[in-house]
Amino acid sequence: MAEPADRFDRCSVQATGRGDPMVGSAFPASRLLLVEQPGPWGRTGLLASRFDTAVAHRLVARLEAAGIRVVAIRRPGRHVADGARRWAAVDCRPDREQVTWGRFDQDRDLLELDVAAVLERPAGRSGEAGTGDTASDQPEYLVCAHGTHDACCAIRGRPVAAALEALRPGRVWECSHVGGDRFAANLLVLPAGLLYGRVQPEQVAGLVEITDRGVVDAGGLRGRVGFGSAEQAAMVLAHQRFPAAGWRDVRVTGADRSDPHRIVVALRVAGTEVRVQVHASQAPPQWLTCQAGAPGRAMVYAPTLLPA
Repeated sequence: MAEPADRFDRCSVQATGRGDPMVGSAFPASRLLLVEQPGPWGRTGLLASRFDTAVAHRLVARLEAAGIRVVAIRRPGRHVADGARRWAAVDCRPDREQVTWGRFDQDRDLLELDVAAVLERPAGRSGEAGTGDTASDQPEYLVCAHGTHDACCAIRGRPVAAALEALRPGRVWECSHVGGDRFAANLLVLPAGLLYGRVQPEQVAGLVEITDRGVVDAGGLRGRVGFGSAEQAAMVLAHQRFPAAGWRDVRVTGADRSDPHRIVVALRVAGTEVRVQVHASQAPPQWLTCQAGAPGRAMVYAPTLLPA
């Protein structure tokens, strides 16, 4: 198996050619802290940027221990932040979906931010008077453009971010690694937590239109963050079979993992009870990222709708 050598052998090109399945591949964290950090990012994102290194390590360690994922963000293009930068605490948990925005002047200011407390506020509630943060459930679009993590993310992500910015100015961000480099361009819609893969610039207008209506493009959906891979795969299948169902209409009600290779997920889809069997297996060894030192084996999740 030859190592990828040029743009025709990049991981996203190979994965598309192989038809690598995407379903069930969104990350498991349901809560995030977005940190605006313009300029270049190293392979580890915020930890390898112009952000204070010691502060970044303390911040990431504390929040990851609480199950909160830290993601670096910046405006599309070569925007340079002037003055205070922005942070956002994002909750993707069912019935709690919202993004709470605030501002910070110095990197160390974020160590004083009680992110968990912000996330535990009731949905729709902003901070107390004088705190300056605001909560919203309006869609925000994050496109992975983390080129030092994988070149495919920058090559494919930046045009998608630019196309989105033209349609929804001020609600689009380039972001650091969200997983699945070979599925670039990767688009994360918040606070719904919908992670799309293989997004093309010409698809952006359609995605924005259906997002505004609260529905889903099941064909490009990798999964919904915060859920296990089998649950994500079952939800993707539900959206395929019930295309009129919005993302709020598909609910996980249970899962039987007695057979780890055939997981049965119970769903409620717009009031209808549905059961999906998800077959979990390992794919053959493949080059999964452009920077991989050796082939790896990805998990594959194949959902099947069970009879009522």
